[in-house]
Amino acid sequence: MAKNYTHEELTKRVKTPGWRLVTRKKDKSITDTLENLLHLTHKRHKKGQTPGVIEEIETAIELEVLEIEKLWRYLGLPV
Repeated sequence: MAKNYTHEELTKRVKTPGWRLVTRKKDKSITDTLENLLHLTHKRHKKGQTPGVIEEIETAIELEVLEIEKLWRYLGLPV
């Protein structure tokens, strides 16, 4: 099983590619940098939609909603 990253480790990976956003429409997943996916999930959140699941493709690590919100704050996005 892959190890979970700490918040500090994730903030260092914000600009890295290799992340996937999976929503209820699993066949419509989006692959991009963690930062771009965080911006997309933030837009979804503001529209009242569930953010979806962000996972690192190589390790299959999934970020929980609370961690996504902490990263939104890191990027200066309102929660």
